[in-house]
Amino acid sequence: MAAESAAFTPLTLPVLPLDDEVVLPGMVVPLDLSDAEVRAAVEAAQAAARSEPGKPKVLLVPRIDGTHAATGVLGTVEQVGRLADGDPGALIRGRGRVRIGAGTTGPGAALWVEGTRVDETVPDPLPGQVAELVKEYKALATAWLRKRGAWQVVDRVQAIDDVSALADNSGYSPFLTTEQKVELLETADPVARLKLATQQLRDHLAEQDVAETIAKDVQEGVDKQQREFLLRRQLDAVRKELREINGEQDGEESDDYRARVEAADLPEKVREAALKEVDKLERSSDQSPEGSWIRTWLDTVLEMPWSERTEDAYDIQGAQAVLDAEHAGLEDVKERITEYLAVRKRRGDRGLGVVGGRRGGAVLALVGPPGVGKTSLGESVAHAMGRKFVRVALGGVRDEAEIRGHRRTYVGALPGRIVRAIKEAGSMNPVVLLDEIDKVGSDFRGDPAAALLEVLDPAQNHTFRDHYLEVELDLSDVVFLATANVLEAIPEALLDRMELVRLDGYTEDEKVVIARDHLLPRQLERAGLDADEVTVDEGALRKLAGEYTREAGVRTLERSIARLLRKVAAQHELGERELPFTVTEGDLRGLIGRPHHVPESAQDPAERRTAVPGVATGLAVTGAGGDVLYVEASLADPETGAAGLTLTGQLGDVMKESAQIALSFLRSHGAELELPVGDLKDRGAHIHFPAGAVPKDGPSAGVTMTTALASLLSGRLVRTDVAMTGEVSLTGRVLPIGGVKQKLLAAHRAGVTTVIIPKRNEPDLDDVPAEVLDKLDVHAVTDVRQVLELALAPATNGAEREVPVAA
Repeated sequence: MAAESAAFTPLTLPVLPLDDEVVLPGMVVPLDLSDAEVRAAVEAAQAAARSEPGKPKVLLVPRIDGTHAATGVLGTVEQVGRLADGDPGALIRGRGRVRIGAGTTGPGAALWVEGTRVDETVPDPLPGQVAELVKEYKALATAWLRKRGAWQVVDRVQAIDDVSALADNSGYSPFLTTEQKVELLETADPVARLKLATQQLRDHLAEQDVAETIAKDVQEGVDKQQREFLLRRQLDAVRKELREINGEQDGEESDDYRARVEAADLPEKVREAALKEVDKLERSSDQSPEGSWIRTWLDTVLEMPWSERTEDAYDIQGAQAVLDAEHAGLEDVKERITEYLAVRKRRGDRGLGVVGGRRGGAVLALVGPPGVGKTSLGESVAHAMGRKFVRVALGGVRDEAEIRGHRRTYVGALPGRIVRAIKEAGSMNPVVLLDEIDKVGSDFRGDPAAALLEVLDPAQNHTFRDHYLEVELDLSDVVFLATANVLEAIPEALLDRMELVRLDGYTEDEKVVIARDHLLPRQLERAGLDADEVTVDEGALRKLAGEYTREAGVRTLERSIARLLRKVAAQHELGERELPFTVTEGDLRGLIGRPHHVPESAQDPAERRTAVPGVATGLAVTGAGGDVLYVEASLADPETGAAGLTLTGQLGDVMKESAQIALSFLRSHGAELELPVGDLKDRGAHIHFPAGAVPKDGPSAGVTMTTALASLLSGRLVRTDVAMTGEVSLTGRVLPIGGVKQKLLAAHRAGVTTVIIPKRNEPDLDDVPAEVLDKLDVHAVTDVRQVLELALAPATNGAEREVPVAA
């Protein structure tokens, strides 16, 4: 464009305010003369034009929130007439920027101001950077116009060469806000204005691209859903036509849950809950995740055996015969099952099957060492009662949801193990074996033992509510058998809800019967041998039970029998042994090696543990049953000056206190027992329990420690055939303890013939098998003096007392 003078003549112009609108130079806009301010400005311009050559001039000034901009546009009134809607109007063309000065006076009612034209010259020819900017703006403007389909405007924009006019052309852009247009108006430098217009156009195109991408993605998703919806409806229609062709009813369709719920034999409350879920399913869309949750829940509810029950076998004698045939011994639990069946039979005969909404279930806790048949007993009980059997392993379970189930909203939610056990059994009154209930743990996920409180409470389990099902489940007719090795590991509240049945292990005679009637036939089959090919006589079985294994149960005994039969089978295949073959007591060492547990009474007198003073034999109860426990005592060398009591063998606090009591009793009553108690004052005593890696605790070793110290001080040996148990007091009283049956069985297994127990434990002897009592000489005592008289061997005449000295 031609260069203009840097200095302009001041202008006096009427102000035409534009509310929230901006007109840039080069724009032609129609204005409505119905507006008083517009009409006043146009009329004032017309009046001034009569005395001046040219068209009437006005100053177009943007007004935002009542405030006028500092820069306006000089406009000429091109035409005055009627607008398209018939209202009076004026066509005004923007000519150039005017910087507004002070107000002044003029004809008409308009506001007059003085102004100065703004210099908008650009060097000619254009610098390289400006030319590139012009090219970029035209390219962006062309791209935007083509998207809108304004092809006729593209040529017009391409024809503009003036930088200032090209920048002011942005005033037509509808996407610019009033503030952005004012910024363009007030930018005097044409190059800076073109840069601003280019940036605004670039930002708008970027936003438009993002919006188009989002709209495209949304449209594709909607199209996909509509297509899937249409295809599913077509599929349903095809299936319906096929059912009509095949003559099937709609109710036979697996997805017709309403018909399945109405046809199922469900309790009333369960039916109501299921129909509510069916209503939700029908209202939900196929794509909703809630639909899959509801279907899974309905499938679970419909698979539950709500009305299925097995009839109990009320042949009491037949049930007892089944129990006797499948398990030797275990009389307590057999009697309890027989009593349960007898009571069930009488309740059924008198119409008392359901009392107060509760049926006559049972909750028994079978507590005993490993290998005594607790787990297999559950299956035998189910067999004897004619019920279904299902086993629930609880060992290592730490999640409370394993018992009560997960909420349905969780991904992969499942009902609890109790509900799954009922579903697996296919009956509402099975025998459920809760195996290893003492191995249940707890962590941040909850305490499963607490969740079992409702399951195993006969007063509550008729309304058990699983978190997944959320409907009441009647467990009052279920027979629960819980197995445990250690009674102390079961929470007190849980144990209070169960009837305790102790399985304290087998006698040697019972082990021989079990091995002959159960273990040997099973292992013969596993070894591929027939009963007429290999026989094991009773003497060999007795030696296997007594000297090769020493346990409360029969697992190790079964493994020994299996090893014996494998050896015979291997020798036969190698041609080293002919079949049939009878295994006798003398063949055991050659087949499976020497015995592992030789009784103390069978050893050489000089090799026995009690061959020196200060060693006594006690009895203890462990998680594996009863066991013998040796106590060793010694005195320190007086020259070392080490006084007091030293205890070793990983002892608990209660056992340490028992040792202190034993030492205090001997110090205060040693004179009347004719013991040299001066040694206890001057020399330190050391009591040791062998097998130091095994933790030991409890009060029942009190008499054993007292006897060991008395033997040490007196020099009298403790009899090899004597074992003892009992708590001792400071006055020498022998107080009662627990586990008498297990301890006597352990003494019998170890070859002990004389056992000393507290007098107040005498009633517990009724639980000990008669064949064991016949082989034991049991002494019930009340005072530790009686223990010393029975346990200590007579002093040797003329022999000096030799007291073991600790190293």
